Amino acid sequence: MVRNKDLPTPERRKATSGTIPDRDPHDKHPGGPEPGSEEAARLICLRLLTSGPRTRAQLATALRKRRIPDEVAESVLGRFAEVGLIDDAAFARAWVESRHHGRGLARKALAAELRQRGVADGEVRSAVGLLGPQDELATAQRLVARRVAASRGKPMPVRARQLMSMLARKGYLAGLAAQVVREALEQDQADGGSSTDLAWISEDGSGDDWS
Repeated sequence: MVRNKDLPTPERRKATSGTIPDRDPHDKHPGGPEPGSEEAARLICLRLLTSGPRTRAQLATALRKRRIPDEVAESVLGRFAEVGLIDDAAFARAWVESRHHGRGLARKALAAELRQRGVADGEVRSAVGLLGPQDELATAQRLVARRVAASRGKPMPVRARQLMSMLARKGYLAGLAAQVVREALEQDQADGGSSTDLAWISEDGSGDDWS
């Protein structure tokens, strides 16, 4: 007779524990909420919101991926919005504040990011509208000032193109980018005792279309 201890490890484990069927992912987990229920939807949303703010659209997408029925998702998301756990307008304002001051992003880039996260156009415009032209100008000047010194030694067209590219990636319009870069490079030249006409640095004269 073959005893369990004489079997190889995998076979011995099967003999001692029996065959365990694969769990159906839709089966109710012992002690957990019924899959597809409002309780399950609430727990999914709360876990996501614990890790950071989310828009209603982001939560709706997460619920859909977890196979929560649309009517259940809408009911739960509606209640979350009523009690202030979901607030797309507040999310948009905080996003603009954080990403503008932290990453130097301009209104164009911020609006695109908010729309990607499902924020409605009206709330996008309201949040982005908190930044005025002077805010963008001051931030663009700071961004360029930090990088001017590192570009020294390169041909002037290369310096201008790299600095304008940096501002373009952050969503600054071509006219503003050209103005800021030109003024920064003119000041850098003056500090070094040289003077070259940089009027060619413009929206159209930079050699690229930033619009």
